[in-house]
Amino acid sequence: MQITSQFRKTARSPGFRRDVAAGVRRRLPGIVLALAAVGCAWAIHSLIPAIPLLTAAVGLGIVVAQIPRADRSLTGPLAPGLRFSARTLMRLGVALLGLKLSLITIAQLGWLSIGAVIAVLALTFVVTLALGILFRLPGHQPVLIAAGFSICGASAIGAMSSAVDADDEETATPIALVTLCGTLAIIVLPVLWYPLGLDAVDFGRWVGASVHDVGQVVATAQVAGSAALAIAVLVKLTRVMMLAPMVSIAALVSRRRNRIRADGTSRTPIIPLFVTAFIVAALIRTFFHVPPEILDIVDALQTLVLGMALFGLGTAVKLRQLVTTGWLALIVSLISWATIATLAYWAVMIA
Repeated sequence: MQITSQFRKTARSPGFRRDVAAGVRRRLPGIVLALAAVGCAWAIHSLIPAIPLLTAAVGLGIVVAQIPRADRSLTGPLAPGLRFSARTLMRLGVALLGLKLSLITIAQLGWLSIGAVIAVLALTFVVTLALGILFRLPGHQPVLIAAGFSICGASAIGAMSSAVDADDEETATPIALVTLCGTLAIIVLPVLWYPLGLDAVDFGRWVGASVHDVGQVVATAQVAGSAALAIAVLVKLTRVMMLAPMVSIAALVSRRRNRIRADGTSRTPIIPLFVTAFIVAALIRTFFHVPPEILDIVDALQTLVLGMALFGLGTAVKLRQLVTTGWLALIVSLISWATIATLAYWAVMIA
């Protein structure tokens, strides 16, 4: 009661209201730009359905970052809103992603298939992380690339970035690379469909187990028909299910590494709040009936906030710097992409 009373008193104070209003004004320009970018990404996706909306949002962010003299705005008046989008809205989008998961539906794959998908994910993560460390990629790039290529693309990178407290510059390169490889998968995998001797359902399983973002999975699998698309999305959501434990483990490792600080506390919680929200959302979807209308609204909101977040992250990508200093990360990413595609194909053949 005393805490609640103190909070109400603080919230009603003129100084608190002024600080909130000032914070909103600082963030508003960047948020409006990110919102407009999602509108443009939606238009691109509507005109060219093969380009997923979230992929278009990242691409627009990267394009904006290359505009001459854009740095002054991106690091000046637009920076607070873009940073809010890239961090806070990313966490909200990941939390809402949990409502896509019904553990009962995923269980319909069968334990052998689920085990194979998890094994592919874990092996890809370990191989990519080891390669990143071997190639001496800077900062948190090894774990971010490993998360993006093994779990669920840019969303996983954003979630992992928040868990290990990576900065936007560290996150930008993995976002650009996972977007590049995921876009290439939309073109390459359908070309390999018949030469590899896969039927439509097995092709869908391969796509779901190897392609990164959900939108990229849909764009790739839909060429093989509705049955392939349905199984691809189901397999993909099985990988998304692993986002919570993988991010929680990374947060725990980061917490132990940063245990000693000046104030004796840790920088990161054992389980980040947005991961807890993700788990709660998945449990709600599993054990309670959620009306389709609510799911549609949540899906639209999730797409909106993730699009804004990915645009914000895209604006931190500097292609000139990526070309001159990011080629080692590109090599790691291409090897990781080939690894998950090969392991996923192997899993489809034996599961």
